[in-house]
Amino acid sequence: MIKLKCHVGIGPVVEGEALVTSDDFSARYDLDRIKGVFSRPAHKLFGQSYDGKILVFNTAKGGVASAWMLHEMKTRNVTPKAILFNAANTILAQGAALAALPMVDRFEEGDITQLIKTGDHLIVDPEKGLVTITNRS
Repeated sequence: MIKLKCHVGIGPVVEGEALVTSDDFSARYDLDRIKGVFSRPAHKLFGQSYDGKILVFNTAKGGVASAWMLHEMKTRNVTPKAILFNAANTILAQGAALAALPMVDRFEEGDITQLIKTGDHLIVDPEKGLVTITNRS
């Protein structure tokens, strides 16, 4: 078991499988929010499903449209379980709060896109500022 400390985040405790990239994240431009897949051809996760995954990114990009799109995804039940960032922006944090989508950032151990691997099983506890890798892929 590997414990990673981060800034206290938003949302409930969740667990699931990680989907990791060093790319940035925009709910507006990177996703097909109906099909639940990454749809921007230049994104490293192009064609992969984000539904039910714990997403791990470098940083968030975009403005208010990205924030309300997280809420829209949640109402359609096509949503990630959580989003982890090296650094999130305040607008996306507001969107995560509106969507009740767990989100954390600012990890003490370093670059989260290098510390977690796709397929790792994670427990994300935003209130404690803790992500635990329970099983490596």
